[in-house]
Amino acid sequence: MKKILIAVDDTKGTKRALDFICRLCSCMRPESIILVYVEKFEGRSLIDEMLGDAELSTLKEVLEGTEYKQALDEKANKILNHYKKAIEEKGVSGVRTMIREGHPADEILKAADEEKVDMIVVGSRGKRVSHLFMGSVSREVANRAEVPVLVVK
Repeated sequence: MKKILIAVDDTKGTKRALDFICRLCSCMRPESIILVYVEKFEGRSLIDEMLGDAELSTLKEVLEGTEYKQALDEKANKILNHYKKAIEEKGVSGVRTMIREGHPADEILKAADEEKVDMIVVGSRGKRVSHLFMGSVSREVANRAEVPVLVVK
């Protein structure tokens, strides 16, 4: 495995995934690790999944340069820098970060394709029976990916 993409956010699932992948990297020695954080503009509602590309594009344009967008960027950079530092402290090099905007599963898969990664790593929500042990994002990434996906529980 030369390139590994790790989807990160501010959940316990990400922390577990990073801990696991750091142990795995001591054996695999990947050339690069790409940490991807996806900014999700929508709130918590049923309409989230109904926004198409055109609506999402318009929303991105409207939010550009606003305090809300600045706060999203600051949060993303804080999370990415935290995990990048944690990985590098464990002796793993070649780590870079990427911020994407949109639906998390779609953006993770697009980034994986654009970067031509060999594997995607995502954390799961853990023990939520209603999601069959995986969150909706990790489940969708695992089902749609063209490369192996490691879902860390």
